[in-house]
Amino acid sequence: MTNREANRFAELMTDPSPPPIARLLVVDDEEPLAVALRNTLEHQGYSVVAVTAPAEALKLLCVERFDLLLTDLQMPGMDGIALLQAALALDPHLVPIVMTGHGTIESAVEAMKAGALDYILKPFTLRVALPVISRTLAVRKLRMENEALHRRLEARTAELEAMNNELEAFSYSVSHDLRSPLRSIQGFATLLESDLGNLPEARLRELTSRICAGVERMNGLIDDLLRLARTTRTELRRTRVDLTAMAREVAAKLQAEAPERNVEWAIGEDLGVYADPGLMRLALENLLSNAWKYSSKVARSRIEVGREAGTNGGPVCYVRDNGAGFDMRYAERLFAPFQRLHSTKEFVGNGIGLATVQRIIHKHGGRIWAEAAPGQGATFRFTLPGE
Repeated sequence: MTNREANRFAELMTDPSPPPIARLLVVDDEEPLAVALRNTLEHQGYSVVAVTAPAEALKLLCVERFDLLLTDLQMPGMDGIALLQAALALDPHLVPIVMTGHGTIESAVEAMKAGALDYILKPFTLRVALPVISRTLAVRKLRMENEALHRRLEARTAELEAMNNELEAFSYSVSHDLRSPLRSIQGFATLLESDLGNLPEARLRELTSRICAGVERMNGLIDDLLRLARTTRTELRRTRVDLTAMAREVAAKLQAEAPERNVEWAIGEDLGVYADPGLMRLALENLLSNAWKYSSKVARSRIEVGREAGTNGGPVCYVRDNGAGFDMRYAERLFAPFQRLHSTKEFVGNGIGLATVQRIIHKHGGRIWAEAAPGQGATFRFTLPGE
């Protein structure tokens, strides 16, 4: 045990605040002893279930959660060591204590090697048993806290790695993507400056138009970069979001910008999700704009928004189109900033939209993935924990 863990253990053992009610499972083949233990421990404030057969205990562990297993060591059919091993396989967070007579202390040591945290010698008094139970529950709480801390550390490490990758992508963008429109602006401005007096009006208009286009492209890149960066700093404010209504609003906006396009929209009903409304709208806008753009060369475009059951039974939302699609061999590049699977001559864009969507979904604790084939459209699926 580290010094930090030892200090925290000491805090847990001396904490005057009442702990949450712990659930104990008592197993003893002698029913009077099992009942007596249950009654005594319930009187001390614990929630206790007592059984006389190890098989019955294992059935309970399959459907209920317990904090501590207090089992006799010597029982017919299955001894305490076999029981605690099977119990820990069902619930690794369970903390076992074995009860044994003076003549079987060696077996108690074996039980501790198998996963028991402590043992109590029979016959015992309440004065002996309660500190052992309290100490074992404190160890369990410490373990749970350490696991939670480890999970947070892993999540933070993954977040820092993602931020580092995005920083590298940003460096590439500054050196490549942002320089491209700058070179265009510089080149046309130089031409304009070098022969300003001799250029016909049509040529002047062409050069100034190209300079303005370069400026507009750079502004677009900068805006997209800022939008991508904001998703990390934005605090999540989860609430119930009507994804159906939101998708219809985004679809109406896209359709109004190009009313000549013949697009069939299929938006599912009652698509409620638990998410941050602002971030969810940004993610949906990017996904639907993508579908709108990449289906623009199809005679009759179709864009779907819906929900289906995932492989684990949980809900999975999706956005599907029948557009250009892409080769799945390059799918890992989809969500990287500034990475595009189609040239700007085919479809305009900066390659930041899907990176923004992925960051939003990950910020919610979900995941996003895509399936597609060239010329057969694409489907983007995502999960949002807490639905």
